[in-house]
Amino acid sequence: MLVLLASIFVVHIATAIMLFVSTIANVWVVSDFEKASAGLWKICTGSSCNATLPYSNQDALKAVQAFMILAIIFCVISLVIFVFQLFTLEKGNRFFFSGATMLVCWLCILVGVSIYTHHYANGKSTFTKSHHGYCFILTWICFCFSLIVGIVHLVLRKK
Repeated sequence: MLVLLASIFVVHIATAIMLFVSTIANVWVVSDFEKASAGLWKICTGSSCNATLPYSNQDALKAVQAFMILAIIFCVISLVIFVFQLFTLEKGNRFFFSGATMLVCWLCILVGVSIYTHHYANGKSTFTKSHHGYCFILTWICFCFSLIVGIVHLVLRKK
């Protein structure tokens, strides 16, 4: 049981770190020809970064930014609740609050990445020839991890 709790804790920490990296870094879309990349906050060409983003729909981008920040907040809150419940919960009880909070994080990631995918992942609104950067892929990995951790929290009993 201790190994299971430790592995859930490690995956939870990894999810939080990957969410921070994918939200902060500016490599959601990478140009094939130029050395340029665009993220949620800036566009970087060569060694300089500019705050003017190449996206056409700025309202959708602000929604993606907001949902990714909410996902980080709920992931960290879920981690704190999990640690708190680990030491205060009686034997035989489940980690409902940490699981529910992690599933809210999962929902925020789902909405944010879905909006980004719908509006910007087709490559028409960023660079002429581009591919997905590592932040976009990390966010989808966080989507999977947060769903798994949330469900395991809901099922897990403290023995």
